[in-house]
Amino acid sequence: MLIENGTIAAIANALPASGAQVIDASGSYVFPGFIDPHTHLDMPFGGTVTADDFASGTGAAALGGTTTIVDFALHQRGNSLANALATWEKKAAGKASIDYAFHLTIADGRPETLEEIPVMIEREGVNSFKCFMAYKHILQVDDETIFRVMQAAAKFGGLVQVHAENGDVIEVTVKDALAEGLTAPKYHALTRPVQLEMEATARAIWMAEVAGAPLYVVHVSSAGAADAISDGRKRGLPIYGETCPQYLVCDTSDYDRPAFAGANYVMSPPLREKWNQNVLIAKLKNGELQAVGSDHCSFNCGQKALGKDDFSKIPNGAPTIEDRVAILYERTVNTGAIGLNQFVALAATNPAKLFGLFPRKGTIAVGSDGDLVVWDPAATRTISAATHHMAADNSIFEGMTVRGTPRYVFSRGRLLVEGGKYVGETGRGIRQKSAPFRPVQL
Repeated sequence: MLIENGTIAAIANALPASGAQVIDASGSYVFPGFIDPHTHLDMPFGGTVTADDFASGTGAAALGGTTTIVDFALHQRGNSLANALATWEKKAAGKASIDYAFHLTIADGRPETLEEIPVMIEREGVNSFKCFMAYKHILQVDDETIFRVMQAAAKFGGLVQVHAENGDVIEVTVKDALAEGLTAPKYHALTRPVQLEMEATARAIWMAEVAGAPLYVVHVSSAGAADAISDGRKRGLPIYGETCPQYLVCDTSDYDRPAFAGANYVMSPPLREKWNQNVLIAKLKNGELQAVGSDHCSFNCGQKALGKDDFSKIPNGAPTIEDRVAILYERTVNTGAIGLNQFVALAATNPAKLFGLFPRKGTIAVGSDGDLVVWDPAATRTISAATHHMAADNSIFEGMTVRGTPRYVFSRGRLLVEGGKYVGETGRGIRQKSAPFRPVQL
């Protein structure tokens, strides 16, 4: 394979090496650079800001084999989508070590907001728009707003994403728990039961069907929500689902860790009973879930302590961007559950197709960007906050051993990672514009 001027120029059985830097990939796989479709860097939440910005977050992502992320630019009620995008572009510019694209969240259904959607798609290269069905009074929007966003997306080439939990009911269950003096981290999960994820997922799918819109359900945590997606797809609908590494290895027992350590596992949707993990892996295998994103949203232990006496004030999220690919590989390829082609589809190709980056990203082909990962399937490492490269001082995967790590990572032909060390330059990542969404068979 020959990379020239940042793109793949040739693929052949043999190529002249004269004048070229030669990388020996003996004993390794060569994968396209992995794409993380779900990150939150430099994001305000719950009275604080995530521990990782675009510098630390993208550097850690590269060390895990990720060469492109799609981050969420947060729209504010009463403000414009253009301002939200500009704010996040400033956060990333000069800091990102790998390439990046953006989703936009939708905070209100004002006519001005809806009128901006085609502008964002056609002029700004943002093809995906997220509506929160939870976090009442903070991020949640009503069904009318969701439906109108779906209509706009269907008309102009956008993909609607939903955080699928019933926020209205959660508002009640949380208040009831706190009134009874139930304040520990485990009540975060107990007040967000799986039925509320299942209901919201199904509701969003039915709305999307009426609107004639494609739908992408983020961070699916349970078998029940995944089944709702499967049911929609069986009806021929363009419904897509994403799960995350935390839902493949962590479970409800983690909330009972001593000394408030359970707070590190507070995320939404919450962790589920362990039996859900095998169902999610089966869904990934048979194509009923199409992508694995990190949902990276990192906070230090001191930030988590904001909810020491009230679980509802614990900032939601965990540091996962560096370990996403290794955990997926460990839990699926190393166990024989999923083959290499499907693994690459879930971690790279499908996200590229869904979010308008294919074939520039997500594949190894002549003309595609020189984003490559030379992956050593025999190398092992033990995940720990003491050795990871994210800014957070905790890891929800602490002590887990994974087999399979990047030997080399290239972004547009630039060497970023060699032998587990970051050797690239900070700030060389380039904003990627997404093509309008078109339904794809995945």
